[in-house]
Amino acid sequence: MEVLGIWMLVTLTVLLLLGCPVALAIGATALFFGWMHFGLEIFKLLPLRVWGLMTNLTLIAVPLFVFMGLVLERSGIADELLDTMSRMFGRLRGGLAISVVIVGALLAASTGIVGGIMVTMGLLALPAMLRHKYSPELATGTICAAGTLGQLIPPSIVLIVLGDVMGVSVADLFAAAFLPGLLLVVLYIAYIIVIGLIKPEMAPAAADIGALSVGQLVGRILRSMIPPGALILGVLGSIFFGIATPTESAAVGALGALVLCLLYGRFTWKMLREAMLGTMRLTSMVFLVVIGASAFGLVFGLGGREMVKSWLLNIPGEQTGFIIATMILIFLLGIFFEFLEISLIAVPLLVAPARELGIDLVWFATLIAMNLQTAFLSPPVGASLFFLRSVAPPGVTMAHIFKGVLPFMILQLIGVAILILFPQIALWLPKLR
Repeated sequence: MEVLGIWMLVTLTVLLLLGCPVALAIGATALFFGWMHFGLEIFKLLPLRVWGLMTNLTLIAVPLFVFMGLVLERSGIADELLDTMSRMFGRLRGGLAISVVIVGALLAASTGIVGGIMVTMGLLALPAMLRHKYSPELATGTICAAGTLGQLIPPSIVLIVLGDVMGVSVADLFAAAFLPGLLLVVLYIAYIIVIGLIKPEMAPAAADIGALSVGQLVGRILRSMIPPGALILGVLGSIFFGIATPTESAAVGALGALVLCLLYGRFTWKMLREAMLGTMRLTSMVFLVVIGASAFGLVFGLGGREMVKSWLLNIPGEQTGFIIATMILIFLLGIFFEFLEISLIAVPLLVAPARELGIDLVWFATLIAMNLQTAFLSPPVGASLFFLRSVAPPGVTMAHIFKGVLPFMILQLIGVAILILFPQIALWLPKLR
């Protein structure tokens, strides 16, 4: 069985690197090696496994949060927020980039759909930053980094998947990831401020941003901030304070997104239909991968899981050595694979040894989520890079985008290091619940 497990990992890696669809690669590998070991009996075991997934109440939150994000993407909230923040910070060196980071964090906390955030920010913010003579590298890197905050700041699909895979409370994970998400925001803004001071030509002040009186600015801030703020408070606050489960709060968020869309005057039946179809496509993709990964885990777990556990427990340094080794592993996997493959194939293998070493799984899951953001930023296959390139002006090349994201990847790794050194950043809020 150990040899079978090794061959399964090799086969899956080759199929993914060859560009096979993720769900098909995982499912086909599981079925082939399951048939080799069990024969046709594998087809009696798999339906039980799939039924368990389809009756999992935690995973119901996935389509609800996806729907919430897709509706908000069409509500005009990003336009309002970006215009308001630009007027607040645009006259500072690096002010437009700071605005992008703040708006990215707010959109992450209200939508969490990375693709939608990236496309919206690329269409709205990138032309404005280039028009104000921002360095293409800084402009693209900032947008990519801000767009991927939805992978860590709740309500994040990554956290829901990790919570289910690792057997920890999604509510605790949402609470644990909140401050690390803000830590990344602070690191990004600090970097932009430093760049504005030492290389002002890369992040100049936008002198021609339209001036507003104090009253007009306050009114614009209230109009653009209160509606999404109320939604964020309703969704995340109900989870943090134990009023609702993540699934219940996701339902509240979906309804709240429709209300916001009505308030901004963007609701149409066509928009609703497109949001529902988009939800169906994204959710189907996620659950196909989840089902394939579950089948893979069933077959691989018969011998390969114990083999990997033995390897991990023999890493020198006990807890410290294990944490460092697993973070390096996830970072390297993030260069080549998406977060779903890593979360559903690699992460389950880490849970048993982490538990045996006495590692807090909520903190460990938050570390993994922060590290997984590199999967969206890292060249050559980071999804955010291609989302942005698809809407970037002709003068912006992939070389600009690749160079631009590298400093932000380093900042993410610094964030991971800080979280390793100071676990209470992640554990403080869950302990207050």
